[in-house]
Amino acid sequence: MALSVPAIMKTTAARLSALYFLLFALCAVLLVFYMTSLSASMLTGQTQDTINDEVAGLASAYKRGGLPVLVRVVENRSRQPGANLYLIADANGQILTGNVQSLEPGVIDTEGWTTEPFSYQRFGEGELDRLRSGTADPNETQPGQTAGEKGHNAIALVLRLPNQMIMLVGRDLGEPERFRAVIRRALMLALGMMGLGGLLIWFFVGRAALKRIDGVSQASRRIMGGDLSGRLPVTGAGDEFDRLSENLNAMLARIATLNEGLKQVSDNIAHDLKTPLTRLRNRAEATLSGKHKTSDYRQALEGTIAESDQLIKTFNAILMISRLEAGYSSENTNRVDLVAAVRDVVELYEPVAEEAGVSLEAAVGGAFVVNGNRELIGQALSNIVDNAIKYSTDSTSQPTVHVMLQRTQGEIRLSVADNGQGIPDDADRARVTERFVRLEKSRSQPGSGLGLSLAKAVMTFHSGRLDLLPGNPGLSVVMSFRAREDH
Repeated sequence: MALSVPAIMKTTAARLSALYFLLFALCAVLLVFYMTSLSASMLTGQTQDTINDEVAGLASAYKRGGLPVLVRVVENRSRQPGANLYLIADANGQILTGNVQSLEPGVIDTEGWTTEPFSYQRFGEGELDRLRSGTADPNETQPGQTAGEKGHNAIALVLRLPNQMIMLVGRDLGEPERFRAVIRRALMLALGMMGLGGLLIWFFVGRAALKRIDGVSQASRRIMGGDLSGRLPVTGAGDEFDRLSENLNAMLARIATLNEGLKQVSDNIAHDLKTPLTRLRNRAEATLSGKHKTSDYRQALEGTIAESDQLIKTFNAILMISRLEAGYSSENTNRVDLVAAVRDVVELYEPVAEEAGVSLEAAVGGAFVVNGNRELIGQALSNIVDNAIKYSTDSTSQPTVHVMLQRTQGEIRLSVADNGQGIPDDADRARVTERFVRLEKSRSQPGSGLGLSLAKAVMTFHSGRLDLLPGNPGLSVVMSFRAREDH
């Protein structure tokens, strides 16, 4: 999707890139100008030291032989390659000797260091330029010619000799100026390369990031439109966008699971609770129709209360399952001794098992401690033991229920096994943990089909597992917990 420049600058990435570019450019300019000024100052200082040394040498020559020796020394030094600037003029400023042909007016009028760089021409440069242009007279001399457009810049020290003659010793500033020019060109080149690099990075990296953000936005709009099956795109690069998309996808999957659970609860309530409510209404209607004895009304009310209690238990179980599957419980988790919990449940169900002719046995020796909620674990275990007692009565031998605790590979396994007919089909074993699911052979037994659903929700809340394993014969229901690290 093509974006205009104003639209691009509204993005955080573009704003940060522009801000960093301006900050870097400002720092680079300041650093370059600072380094240029510092280097130029160092070169100027070195130039002044060189001129002072030259002046000291010329002063020594003047003391030795006066003006003739000074003029001879100046002429000799002027002819050397890369020589400094030398000039001797009379009191009127007329150049007598040296390698300077012309000066900017007013340079030698004041004794001491020149306050500003001045322009000049070396001896012979003006004639050479005029010869190249064809306008010069070879025999013409220009002793007082001023510096032309092609003059150089220099600094100098101007001295008055005892006979009022003027001596100038200076040095050309071409080297510092060339250094400044090189730095300026390097700065312009660096800024140009930086701008080009920024554009290339935006073109190849920034546009890709914007496209990925657009993909996330489009997927988000579809999800907000009600398509919870949609997911944010993951490229597999492993960067921040992928990590964000993966976390959001996990959140969406969790939301979809909760919504599906809510839908199932609604469907199950509408389907499975319709029968007891209808039965409750029919009983009340039958009681009200015709004349009955007081005992008949009492019996009808007692049946209504029992039916209502069962409905309340069913609704409480549904609410508990939904709350646990959502990861919420009003109860705290702490240290739970599974041995004590198993003994309490076995003690509670021993009379029930004895009445049903079932042998209830427990093998729970040792120390088995987990982090959890004892009431929830006890309720889940009670549901499993109650189911095992009910469905072991169809055993061809002595009905038996075994409760066992054992530790395997960092887990504590609490298993409840019976020797009834069991659930031979794998699909049925996976299905019976859903809400209100009751297999055909179990419809003769009382219950609502929520016992194993609640046990599964309890194990999910404890980050454990609920496994239904086939026995030989019977069924083994295993609750697997994480063992505490201090055991």
